[in-house]
Amino acid sequence: MAKKDALKNKSVAVIGAGWAGCAAACELAQQGALVTLLESSRNLGGRARGVTVHGRELDNGQHILLGAYTESLRLMRLVGIDTQTALLNLPLQMVYPALEDGMSFIAPRLPAPLHLLLALITSAGLSFADKMALARFSSTARWMGWRLNEDCSVIELLERFDQTPRLCHLMWIPLCIAALNTPPERASAQVFLNVLRDSLGANRAASDMLIPRLDLSRIFPEKAAEYVRTHGGQVLPAHTATGLLQNENGKWQIELKQAEAQAQIYDAVILASDFANAGRLLSTLPAKDQVAPLTVMGYEPITTCYLQYAPGVRLPSPMLALLDNVAQKKWGQYVFDRGQLQPDQAGLLAVVVSVSQAATEIDRNELAMDIAAQLTQSLGMQELAQPVWHQCISEKRATFSCTPGLNRPDNQTAYSGLYLAGDYTKGDYPATLEGAVRSGITAAQAIVKDVKAAKI
Repeated sequence: MAKKDALKNKSVAVIGAGWAGCAAACELAQQGALVTLLESSRNLGGRARGVTVHGRELDNGQHILLGAYTESLRLMRLVGIDTQTALLNLPLQMVYPALEDGMSFIAPRLPAPLHLLLALITSAGLSFADKMALARFSSTARWMGWRLNEDCSVIELLERFDQTPRLCHLMWIPLCIAALNTPPERASAQVFLNVLRDSLGANRAASDMLIPRLDLSRIFPEKAAEYVRTHGGQVLPAHTATGLLQNENGKWQIELKQAEAQAQIYDAVILASDFANAGRLLSTLPAKDQVAPLTVMGYEPITTCYLQYAPGVRLPSPMLALLDNVAQKKWGQYVFDRGQLQPDQAGLLAVVVSVSQAATEIDRNELAMDIAAQLTQSLGMQELAQPVWHQCISEKRATFSCTPGLNRPDNQTAYSGLYLAGDYTKGDYPATLEGAVRSGITAAQAIVKDVKAAKI
């Protein structure tokens, strides 16, 4: 553990106030650095932020955290968030509406691995062969230490582990899409195993599903900004970085779009934007090998459709899985009852559509009506056919494509005093909130290490 004053009198700029940037800024402030957190938008949170929809404070995309997200939870508590009240804690589950040909798998709150064993025994909608396949997957993955000699696609992994078509359809593929936001036929099996290792393969609490009750900006980024300010730093929204300069002494200056912004000199800089913008800023420096890995990644979209109904509309549980079928215009994969998260949002449903480029290209009204029809059929609730209002929010660059053997860049760059943070950087996790937070922490720790070594 680094000393709390390890970066005393060091000035560090963090470009990007998404979850990676906010995590880096908090970690730096805790170590005594004078932090400047810059964000091009007026709102904090990056690709996981709060938005106002029809007068409601919602999110640009519905998220789930896991109990395994230890660093995210630690930093939330550090900045003053009561995670017990800010997050709805549900046991690990995969439950489909009763009218669908799905399954019901709910892990009881028992010590691991008894919680999974009992969930498997009591699960509905799975045959004996399905249950044996699931048990075989878990035991084999544990025996392998959750590691592959060579990465492959998730589909290939499921075939190697002799998983049944029904179990793949109802559990493994939906989990892959939810965790990696990448189609299983081109999703990294190793990263998928990493997520399973830290959730299914760890203690019972690690597998808990945590659904934010507050909007994503309030649950961490805004409190992180307050933390930075109270530790002597500054937070500058609506400040767009256009270039980087390193002087002969190795110090850094950031060129800003805002002409009136006063130029400052920094001992170190963390680029905590997405990889496209990080690559853009790196390209303003003398060319080095570090730039190349940032230009080869692809993006995957996520769409969240909000549907408002009468306040009395309530689902059987706060979250349900859905059987999607694009050919039948059944876009939704998960539905959340926002009224069970916040009482003032009664009757509001959020439906998530991951890795579907087609959903981002059709008319927003048509998409919402398709989803309303899907909910009506799946849940047998005719009142869901006609929402009072609807809003579809698509993030076309929500995550990077988490493909097998992807060459993700290190947090340290080829330039002294310049670091990267973002869910796309090298690490065990896919493009999740925890992946972003861990990258921010790693970048901040790299600065501490380099200061100790007198490199900056």
